[in-house]
Amino acid sequence: MAKRRIAYYLMTIPALFLFFAFHTFPALQGIFYSFTNWDGFSDGYAFVGFKNFINVFKDENVLNSYFFTFKYAIAATILINVISLLIALGLNAKIKAKNFFRGVYFLPNVLGVLIVGYIFNYLFSNAFTVWGAKLGSDFLSQNILGNPDWAWVGIVIVGVWQGIAYNTILYLAGLQTIPADLYEASSLDGASKWKEFWSITFPMLASFFTINMVLAMKGGLMIFDQIVALTGGGPGRSTQSIALLIYQGGFTGGEFAYQSANAVIYFIVIVAISLFQIKVLQRREMDL
Repeated sequence: MAKRRIAYYLMTIPALFLFFAFHTFPALQGIFYSFTNWDGFSDGYAFVGFKNFINVFKDENVLNSYFFTFKYAIAATILINVISLLIALGLNAKIKAKNFFRGVYFLPNVLGVLIVGYIFNYLFSNAFTVWGAKLGSDFLSQNILGNPDWAWVGIVIVGVWQGIAYNTILYLAGLQTIPADLYEASSLDGASKWKEFWSITFPMLASFFTINMVLAMKGGLMIFDQIVALTGGGPGRSTQSIALLIYQGGFTGGEFAYQSANAVIYFIVIVAISLFQIKVLQRREMDL
C-alpha cells in the first residue's frame, strides 16, 4: 500500500508543480500587479490601489470591447448549439456512410484555430469577392472583414464553423444514451417526429444541452485566435475583443498593470456568467 501511495505521489506532485508554476503563480502575479502602475518593462512600480479597476469602467475602448465580445458570444452560442444539434440528429439517424460523415463533421475541431482563420481570411479577401462579382452582387463582391459593420459576422461564421464540431460529438453521445424503447412507445401512440423531439429527445438531452451552452458561451467570451488571424481587431477597433485588448495593451501597449486589472474583472465576469448559466439550465433540467 505504501508503494502504491509513493507511485501516486510521484505522478501527482510533478503535475501539481507544473500547474502551479505555469498557471496559478502567473495568475496570482497578475492580480498583484493589477494594484500597481507597472508598465511591464520598467524596473520599479508603485501601488495605486483600486485606481486601475476604477479606470477600466471609464475606458471607452474597454466598454466597446465588452460590447463586441458579448455580441459575438451570444450569436455564436445560439448558432453553434442549434446547428450542432441538427447535425447530431442527422448523424444519429439511419443513413449510409454514417461514420464517414461523423469524421468529416469533426474535422474542423482537429485543425488549428489560427490555420483555419488564415484560410478563411484568404477566402473572404479573394475567393468570395470573386464569386460575388460574378454573381453581380455588390455586397458579396466586397471583403466583409474590411467593413466595420460586417466584420464581426465573418468572425462569427468562422467561429461557428469550427465550434459546431465538438458540440456535435457531445450531442451525438447524448442521443445514443436515449433508450430506443421510448421512441417505439411514442410511435405506437401515434406521436409525430416533432412531438417526439420535444417530449423525448430534447428533455433527455437536457444535461448535454447545459454542458454545450456553458462551453460555447465560455469559448465565445474568450475569443482571440480567430480575431488575430482574420482582422487583428480592425477595422479600427470594431472587432477588438476583451482578450485581444488585454493582450495588445498589456504586452505591447505599456499597460500591463491596467490590463491585469481588466483581466481580473473579466475573469470574474466569465465565472459569474458560467455559474448563472449552470444554475438556470440545471433548474430547467429538473423542470423537464
